[in-house]
Amino acid sequence: MAMNLDRSFGFLVHDVARLFGHRFNQRALLFLGLTRAQCKVLGYLARNEGINQAGLADLLEIKPMTLVRQIDRMEEDGWIERRPQPGDRRARRLVLTDKARPILDCILDLSNEVRAEAFAGLSKEEGKHLIDLLRRVHANLSERVPPLAAEFADLDEPTEESTGRASSTGAELSPIGGRQ
Repeated sequence: MAMNLDRSFGFLVHDVARLFGHRFNQRALLFLGLTRAQCKVLGYLARNEGINQAGLADLLEIKPMTLVRQIDRMEEDGWIERRPQPGDRRARRLVLTDKARPILDCILDLSNEVRAEAFAGLSKEEGKHLIDLLRRVHANLSERVPPLAAEFADLDEPTEESTGRASSTGAELSPIGGRQ
């Protein structure tokens, strides 16, 4: 069974994200002098100002040691600063500097430009529908504890084993996402 990657949900979602990130990174370096990773740090920090480094690393899903080097560079460049945590002399809170605040709008504009390029050829309604579908998929996968299959056994449609017939979708999609 050959896998058709251009029909595989997982492959397409990952590859679109990779291509979008690469295009954003190219433009961010060219127009802002920042990497995509730095833009991401600024964006998350704007929404979580005052967070500590460990908390920010958790949000970014990277190792704290990786973030420390990045924070050091961004602090040296004047984008963020570390401030003392009240009540704990060892802890530091991360905040945006005045230099960083205006760049947030530029980062958003750049992201919108790359999205417009990615959505070329789609109608406005198709773009909205795509976003709505991805939000639903995101919500499905964001659940902390997935429901147990047994809880929904009575909701399942009959299987080909129980009916002796092949399902209509089984012939179209393989378990790994491509067409059979």
